Amino acid sequence: MQINDLEKTALKVSVITILMNAVLTVFKLLAGIFGKSYALISDAVHSASDVFSTVIVIIGVKISAKKADKNHPFGHERFECVAAILLAVVLFATGVGIGYSGVSNIVTGEYKNFSVPGIIALVAAAVSIVVKEGMFWYTYIAAKKINSSALKADAWHHRSDALSSIGSLVGVIGGLCGVKILDSIACIVICVFILKAAIQIFLDAIKKMTDEACDEDTENGIREYVQSCEGVKRIDKLLTRMFGNRIYVIVEIACERDLPLYEAHEIAENVHKGIEEKFQTVKHVTVHVNPYNFEEPEPDDI
Repeated sequence: MQINDLEKTALKVSVITILMNAVLTVFKLLAGIFGKSYALISDAVHSASDVFSTVIVIIGVKISAKKADKNHPFGHERFECVAAILLAVVLFATGVGIGYSGVSNIVTGEYKNFSVPGIIALVAAAVSIVVKEGMFWYTYIAAKKINSSALKADAWHHRSDALSSIGSLVGVIGGLCGVKILDSIACIVICVFILKAAIQIFLDAIKKMTDEACDEDTENGIREYVQSCEGVKRIDKLLTRMFGNRIYVIVEIACERDLPLYEAHEIAENVHKGIEEKFQTVKHVTVHVNPYNFEEPEPDDI
């Protein structure tokens, strides 16, 4: 998948989720007001924050898709990781806020003063859970497809909203049954899930910004492909590093020592082009050719 296709996919998903979040925010806000549900009104505010998060995704994707320039000769892919880190921080803050609210209501006994909600609040909370979980999977599948950290972070933001809505639903049911403390307990449990997701997103983005090697399956696939290329006698070294959601590859191959320069160069070019064509997440390949001597011991894998 080309950069333009990646950008189009991310933007399409982002625009759709912004529109859905806007509609859902208004729906939950009205249902919270008329249904006398404080939890649902708070949940509506959370949905509104998702619009802001998705805007961050759009900005990050747009910048990361820019071509290399004088100041960024290797491209702008890492800006997408910056967007993911920002979203992870927002998600973490959201989780802390939800958890703090739950603990505070229990400690102060504020939950006892919650009004008994109406049926409309129950329906709105249930609808929100279904819609937000659907938005999570829609965004998450697209994020996996294009290997986007920012879009994956936004997907988890949708799930955090779905979890928040579960808290609202539990609170509404608890209020109707006279067990108002359930709302606050649910908030604490939801907080744990959201914080875990935020930390995972943050660490994933950091890894992609610190030249970590690509996943083992991809690296093994590259190794097998290079070894199968005509003229390659041996792989002396294979290094990979993540650059945002793209991969840089450095490979040293051994060819017959008596080959003319143009033939050795042709083999290297075939390896170079073949890797970039076969592995769509690879951005650039550097190939170095060493003279092959069958009497030398096989080099250790690096």
